[in-house]
Amino acid sequence: MANEPLIIRRRGEDGTKVISVRLREETLNELDRIAKECNYSRNEIINIILDHGVKNVTIK
Repeated sequence: MANEPLIIRRRGEDGTKVISVRLREETLNELDRIAKECNYSRNEIINIILDHGVKNVTIK
């Protein structure tokens, strides 16, 4: 185990990308409230909500 290499991946090579979005202040406040109540980070909550949304969207 002592001879196992330490692998450090470059940012973005874990399947995630950093982006910038504009949100209404009210929406941001609600995200922060949900995150605090669930003990998740804002980023985790946004990803959970987006993941659910893209898997359940219906386009008419």
